[in-house]
Amino acid sequence: MAKKLIGDPIDRIDGREKVTGTARYSADIKRPDLVHGVLVMSTIAHGRIQQIDTSATLNVPGVVGVMSHENVPKIGGTEKNKNSAQATDRVLHVFQDNQVHYNNQPIAVVLAETFEAATEGAERVRIRYDVETLKPELPANMDKAVKPERLPRADDQVDTQRGDMKAGMGEATVRFEETYRTPTQTHNALEPHALVSYWEGDKLTMYTATQAVSSTQKRVAELFGIPKENVRVICQYIGGGFGSKGTVFSQNMLGPLAAKFIKRPVKLVLKREHMYGMVGSRSATVQRFSLGAKADGQFTAMGHYTIAQTGDFDDFAEPAGVISRMLYAVPNQETTHKVIRANIGLTSPMRAPGEAPGVFALECGIDELAAQLKMDPLALRLKNYAETDPHRNLPYTSKSLRACYDRGAEQFGWSKRNAEPRSMRDGNHLIGMGMATTVYPVNRGESSAKVQLNADGTVRVETATQDLGTGTFTILTQLVAEVFDISPDLVTLAAGDTRYPEAVGSGGSRTTVTTGSAVVQVAKEVLTKAKKMALNDTKSPLYATPESEIMIEKGRLYRKSDARKGESLSSLLKRNGGKPLQEMQESKAGAEKNKYSMYGFGTIFAEVRVDEALGEVRVSRLLSVVSAGKIVNEKTARSQLLGGMIWGVSMALHEDTLRDPRTGRIMNPNLAEYHMPVNADIGELDNIFIAEEDESVNPAGVKGIGEMGIVGSVSAIANAIYHATGKRHRDLPITPDKLLV
Repeated sequence: MAKKLIGDPIDRIDGREKVTGTARYSADIKRPDLVHGVLVMSTIAHGRIQQIDTSATLNVPGVVGVMSHENVPKIGGTEKNKNSAQATDRVLHVFQDNQVHYNNQPIAVVLAETFEAATEGAERVRIRYDVETLKPELPANMDKAVKPERLPRADDQVDTQRGDMKAGMGEATVRFEETYRTPTQTHNALEPHALVSYWEGDKLTMYTATQAVSSTQKRVAELFGIPKENVRVICQYIGGGFGSKGTVFSQNMLGPLAAKFIKRPVKLVLKREHMYGMVGSRSATVQRFSLGAKADGQFTAMGHYTIAQTGDFDDFAEPAGVISRMLYAVPNQETTHKVIRANIGLTSPMRAPGEAPGVFALECGIDELAAQLKMDPLALRLKNYAETDPHRNLPYTSKSLRACYDRGAEQFGWSKRNAEPRSMRDGNHLIGMGMATTVYPVNRGESSAKVQLNADGTVRVETATQDLGTGTFTILTQLVAEVFDISPDLVTLAAGDTRYPEAVGSGGSRTTVTTGSAVVQVAKEVLTKAKKMALNDTKSPLYATPESEIMIEKGRLYRKSDARKGESLSSLLKRNGGKPLQEMQESKAGAEKNKYSMYGFGTIFAEVRVDEALGEVRVSRLLSVVSAGKIVNEKTARSQLLGGMIWGVSMALHEDTLRDPRTGRIMNPNLAEYHMPVNADIGELDNIFIAEEDESVNPAGVKGIGEMGIVGSVSAIANAIYHATGKRHRDLPITPDKLLV
């Protein structure tokens, strides 16, 4: 059976390589004369390195050198090592000074002929410090929180206000205010960060685990102070990233620096414990949320006030309040963001940065108000449904949230829910049902692509995107195949390499939105060239046919008024010399960005079983219902939603980075003690897509879905726990010890 072009659950084009073990990740790359690097990490959180003793290390057989601030090559772009308006431009610790800003900061790298020798050598390095006073993490120093210069997305204001908040609260019949807390969460992709770096003269090649080959090329080049063209970045496969591989972190510079230092190729693979600090984390937050409503549930005012944390060298602010600005029709509203600076590693984007912790407060707060009003939580959300974006005062390109609510409630059996908390039971288990809204913006960046139509009817696509593991490479071939109405098997994609046209990074659910739009736009230009070739070719059955009358079906051009008159793209090109038709263009947002508000919408329903005696929570059912424009591949899209919901279980019930307040040391830097769900923790998962045609959002007609699964699931689970137990928990994760209090 022929493959359908769009919508069908087509298998990934890289699936065979991954399941057979032939896929080569960055750590699998081999080079002649390669040496292995192992990092030495700081054991204090704040101070200066007084002395590094490497004598014992250099006596280890196979060790060829130790690079630290005492001997590291100096970088030419030191002035660029700072934060910028780009959230991915961060301050890196690349041994250019002796300062220590957080415990587990990289301060040296041991180089050896084998990984084992480098590991032993790293353990023998002895360091003396001048220790300075520790700046503690949240909830300390909240009175010293400051307004950040910016939020990660350039379009987001740090603080907002509309209407009169005080007057709105005064108008309310029912008022609500509570504080919600989320902990630090550490990135733990299955594949640790890894890279192989080597120099050929002044040209650098890096095989690195990155979500953004193009921006990595740019950032590394500017930090070294060399032309961008002198840096080649390759990423063939990624074992998960979720934001941690979207930023150039210190290892991306330390690998090339070590290769320059030792004058040999260097492989640098982070140990699991090295990931706790230097490659990003989701900031802890303290969020004060207030809401006022009339007796019928109509909101009169809403306030969302966030305090997050960042490193004492950094300026990253978790944008937790941004969704509160646009999701409901509230005439009076304030949102603010502040940060404290602490001796912690880098805070950074993590799947749904801002949205995941912020919607936890927003959607739990709405649930709490519903309880005060004795109103169904879904009915309260519908009462305050926003037909247009109240923040930007713009219409949505499309919004099918009502349909999501209706379908989800029906599928989940919401009408069977007894509204009274702690009223549903199955033996020793308290049963709870909760729901929440999920939402995520359409983030479109800039990507370029080259499309080449060959005389044999095949198509080659080139773009420097990368596949985060979401199925991007598969989806791009489907989108191009749809333009020419051919099987995706006839489309070859060349990607994951900066030799190809520059593409946006895979983060913020923007790859299909941006690079997908690019390949569609360029493919259509190539098809237009083919149509013009046909109408100008006297030997073509389509000679002199108006371009608007020429259609495409199964790789064959034909006349709309008479389908018998036509010919295949292959025969057309062969008769005209056999040269390929090709086009390369950049694609980016146009006027639609200022005419519309663009979001994907949906809802999450959760059912929990709480052991009354033990406090154990089992999420027995999760259902997501999502409207997100064109669904290119149902299989990969469903995987994204289910994966996001699993992360929601993790955030709601498990994840918490525990730091010793005396030393700043993370106490659970491994997969044994940093708790995440395993298969046995996950109950029934399901997802439904609501069909949505959106011709205004972008050329591909798609919206990002990578984050939507997590955004609403955390609060849906928390709301279900309240319904089961009658007790509200506002401090994540919700663990048995908290439930038994």
